[in-house]
Amino acid sequence: MKSPSRAFSGADTKSRKSCLYAIFPAASLICAVLFFMTSSFTHEPKLPGLKMDTAVDADQNVIVDTVIDKCKNQCRPNGSEALPAGIVSTTSSLELRPLWNPPVTKKGHHKIELKVNASTNLFAMAVGIKQKDLVSKMVKKFIDSNFVVMLFHYDGIVDEWKDLEWSSLVIHVSAIDQSKWWFAKRFLHPDIVTEYDYIFLWDEDLGVEHFHPDKYVSIIKREGLEISQPALDPKKSEVHHQITARGRRSSVHRRTYKASNDGKGCDKSSTAPPCTGWIEMMAPVFSRAAWRCVWYMIQNDLIHAWGLDIQLGYCAQGDRTKNVGVVDAEYIVHYNRPTLGGIDNTMVSSQEKDHRVDVRRLSYQELDVFRKRWEKAVEEDKCWVDPFQ
Repeated sequence: MKSPSRAFSGADTKSRKSCLYAIFPAASLICAVLFFMTSSFTHEPKLPGLKMDTAVDADQNVIVDTVIDKCKNQCRPNGSEALPAGIVSTTSSLELRPLWNPPVTKKGHHKIELKVNASTNLFAMAVGIKQKDLVSKMVKKFIDSNFVVMLFHYDGIVDEWKDLEWSSLVIHVSAIDQSKWWFAKRFLHPDIVTEYDYIFLWDEDLGVEHFHPDKYVSIIKREGLEISQPALDPKKSEVHHQITARGRRSSVHRRTYKASNDGKGCDKSSTAPPCTGWIEMMAPVFSRAAWRCVWYMIQNDLIHAWGLDIQLGYCAQGDRTKNVGVVDAEYIVHYNRPTLGGIDNTMVSSQEKDHRVDVRRLSYQELDVFRKRWEKAVEEDKCWVDPFQ
């Protein structure tokens, strides 16, 4: 006979086994539920909120990248990168400004600064006191036509011009024994004169009795001349090149004709200087675009600029046979007076040395240097294509 304790132990064992069998399925179910819940939290695509945040971040990255690319593509003047673009002033002008009380007009509660009779053209000339009479006549004409006028005093004398009524209206720059082209290279940088449509860069020994600046400008605009000069009166002028002599058949001419048996003549088929696409350097007139090109071609150390005239056509903004010309309707006189380096025998002692021979000698030397530099530049620049070849 089994004892009660043994009977109880057997029954208890059976009860435990049945409980364990019941717990295992429930525990398995709970583990499975927990597993799937954990998986759903670890995968972002299954939560809409997290998916939206990711899209916003992507859009923000695109915007930032776009701004960065835009800023990289900005063409900023060298040295201005540290400044906000709107404060950068890239150009200047030669307009004289008062020290006080600038001209203003009232608009509502604001004062707006105005430019009064702002000029769109510039007249610049290297001058000496010996040519005061001719210079004064020229300056008056250009001021009356609302030009900005700039005088380069190569003899260092400035005070003796103060008795002229227009003296305070022009810009005076003084440097002793320097040429027109020396001054132009240093004081007429393209960014300084960019506000002017045309730059007149003349010698001082010219007569302007039959010349009217405003009419001249209207003609070269109409004719599309980027580089030009007024014709010379052949009866009163010293004419060095036939193409500069005044013709009477038209208001403008762009070529000259000259018979020759050696192949050096000029005819209607000529395409190169001095037959066409050429002017002399005593009274050149440049458009804004042409001057920017010419300024770069002026050599800093070659102050007489000999040889420059032959290459001016490269700065004509296109076809030099069309965009370079001589204006016959508005003409001048070239007196060929002794100027830079010369002496006037009627005014000075005969013991004073005439340096014009030395000036001419140096000019020829500079011409040779310029030609060699041009040839070397053409040879070395493999990317440059000669438009006239």
